[in-house]
Amino acid sequence: MVTRLREVIGALEEAYPPALAESWDAVGLACGDPDAVVQRVLFCVDPVEATVDEAVDFGAQLVVSHHPLLLRGVHGVPADDPKGRIVHRLIRAGIGLYCAHTNADSAVQGVSDALAAAIGLTVLRPLVPHAEGAETGLGRIGELPEAEPFRDFVSRVAQNLPTTAWGVRGAGDPERPIRTVAVCGGAGDSYLATAAAAGVDAYVTADLRHHPAGEHLARADVPGAQVPALVDVAHWASEWPWCQQAADIVAAALPDTVEVLVSTRRTDPWTVHAGAASDPGRALA
Repeated sequence: MVTRLREVIGALEEAYPPALAESWDAVGLACGDPDAVVQRVLFCVDPVEATVDEAVDFGAQLVVSHHPLLLRGVHGVPADDPKGRIVHRLIRAGIGLYCAHTNADSAVQGVSDALAAAIGLTVLRPLVPHAEGAETGLGRIGELPEAEPFRDFVSRVAQNLPTTAWGVRGAGDPERPIRTVAVCGGAGDSYLATAAAAGVDAYVTADLRHHPAGEHLARADVPGAQVPALVDVAHWASEWPWCQQAADIVAAALPDTVEVLVSTRRTDPWTVHAGAASDPGRALA
């Protein structure tokens, strides 16, 4: 009994329907033969040289990535171009590439569900539902079993996501009790106001920028305003828990015929972190 690549795609698209993808996105099979036999599948966040190396070492016939390789239009994939080189390597090795991006973000049991589960939240509803009462949508709102100080919550996030040079940063009163939390895997500063309107105690996402974060926190001075504390994590780390979720879906759909592996290569681009001075004012002395 053999499994074809198209059967793996079927299992993935049942869980992460392509119709849920944003209009600008590029999801689906980027390269590979739908009729090819698949015995091993590697799951990763980024389709880059390091994860292709891992797929080759594993003997995979398919790589499933969260981020698309060819998100923007291209006119060619020459082997001396970084993206083209990956396409050539995959084809020469007989490895297909399938991408589940914003469809995996919005699906029921998607990227933000995996992030929420990793940090111990019980999910209640989407942060940005596709429609009123819908289970699909971007981000998630969840709650902890019991409230804990913000400083402990930031440590919780750091301890339950893979370590990166970027680290985990918190913005807010260290003693503030945290119980309800919004999360958004990947870059989520466009939903700062949405998280505030949801009335949560904290918002966990990636790639928070200086001005949006500062302006968000400044609204705490407005009488009656509910402003969540912020937790900023590395983009890659926020989405990495999804890899196991997707691997489990394929393993359950195709038991005994497909072997799965979650990538352990850190593809976060940041590699050095100098750390903060114990006295922030010292640098200005």
